[in-house]
Amino acid sequence: MNANFAERLAELPHFLSAHVVLSVTAILTGIALSVPLGIHAAQRPKLAAVTLNVASVIQTIPGLALLALMVPLLGGTIGYLPAFVALMLYSVLPILRNTIVGLQGIEPQIREAARGIGLTDRDRLWQIELPLALPVIVAGLRTATVWVVGSATLATPVGATSLGNYIFAGLQTRNWLSVLFGCVFAAGLAIVLDQAIRLLEIAARDRRRGMAMGVGVFLAALVAVSVAPRFVSFDGSDPAQGPLGEAAAARSIAGERVVVGAKAYTEQYILGALMERRLAAAGARVDRRDNLGSTIAFDALRTGEIDAYVDFTGTIWATVMNRPEPIDRYVMFTEMSAWLWQEHGIVTLGRLGYENAYGFAMRRDAAEALEVDSLDDLAPLAGDLVIGGDPEVFARAEWTATRDAYGLGPMETRTMDNTFLYSAVRDGQVDVITAYTTDGRIAAFDLAVLDDPLAVLPPYDAVILLSPEAAQRPGLAEALAPLIGAIDAQTMREANRRVDLGDQTPAQAAAWLDARISSRTGPEEP
Repeated sequence: MNANFAERLAELPHFLSAHVVLSVTAILTGIALSVPLGIHAAQRPKLAAVTLNVASVIQTIPGLALLALMVPLLGGTIGYLPAFVALMLYSVLPILRNTIVGLQGIEPQIREAARGIGLTDRDRLWQIELPLALPVIVAGLRTATVWVVGSATLATPVGATSLGNYIFAGLQTRNWLSVLFGCVFAAGLAIVLDQAIRLLEIAARDRRRGMAMGVGVFLAALVAVSVAPRFVSFDGSDPAQGPLGEAAAARSIAGERVVVGAKAYTEQYILGALMERRLAAAGARVDRRDNLGSTIAFDALRTGEIDAYVDFTGTIWATVMNRPEPIDRYVMFTEMSAWLWQEHGIVTLGRLGYENAYGFAMRRDAAEALEVDSLDDLAPLAGDLVIGGDPEVFARAEWTATRDAYGLGPMETRTMDNTFLYSAVRDGQVDVITAYTTDGRIAAFDLAVLDDPLAVLPPYDAVILLSPEAAQRPGLAEALAPLIGAIDAQTMREANRRVDLGDQTPAQAAAWLDARISSRTGPEEP
């Protein structure tokens, strides 16, 4: 069996389980809120108008934005909770609207006839009105189900595991089989749930108790099978094959749960997998939270939602500490480490040994034709050029400082996923891109990284950060300590190339990187 396919298949129980649990709980909670509210509002036109308007406003917020908003609103919590709340709110409108419309659409003569035979308001609701409105209500439920199952794939950037893990990771690593897995199984789950609800509607309408029981058993089995993997630690690595061997299993984190975070690009996936291997070799039960944004990852570390992740000194300096002026690399590292400890109790374990700086890159032939060697040379041409960047770069302090220092304001900015950024400049769709200097595609696509003569961009040394709680667990730091000073820029660039331009997965590239580190003796601190 193809290794890529086998790895995607091995991940399926974990991702599908999380997706089903997240979607089903959000839908059931949406039903519990929307149907009673709809019944109450159906007889009160003013209340119905207000509730529908509020639900409609929520529905107009893009799914990813609503998910992201839940993180600060819930005190920086990432993972299941913000995703659940956002998806539950997303399910409310179609169920609430159809409940109100279904009940209000019942002919007045039917209600009068029910009163005429002596039915109370409660009996009339349960015996006459709800059965008549049921097809309309179920139509809303089916719409909500499809919406929620589809939107749940967007929960990955806020730290909630779902089938979206396939899609986001696949896009960043250009693993189209992974993207296909996410799309196919998410669509399949939506279809299965939609058809199950349709059968329940038919069973209720035709009073077919056997069909209702059969569908109920099927749904219960689906949820039970989906919940089961949640009680089993998912670990994609094989500790027995780790470089530390079995002797490390006796360390103090043996059997403990450790959560490793990663941002949404290839290098972070590789480093997350590398830390996972090291921790698993020390006996820990490792969970991953991939595809996090910069601020979400830091907030998750600060609040203990994740225990460790790799960040960069320049990112912490500019984005978290809000220090716009770059300073000497070693002074920055020292001041950043002290600030993280004093303000948040976060421990900077150390520098990995390489820098992955933000840079600005052009196609080499285009740069030569325009006689552009540095960012300073772009200023006279800015009005005619288009610059592409990843989804967060144009909101970062580094871009603002660079734009203002070099007079790049007239440049047209175009945001796109990092997956397509390098091929866009290679194919001439944009003129300049924001690039990561350890990305293997820079050399492969013959791109030129422009000089920064004013030294506007800060240093970006890769560092391992530990949460306040993780810092109190010596075995965790001990397991990760051999990585400090052990990775140079050339080695990291090659690991990235193996994923971006080769056919390896991040886990395979991490295994290669781990073997390289283990083969060295006495790596020096840079």
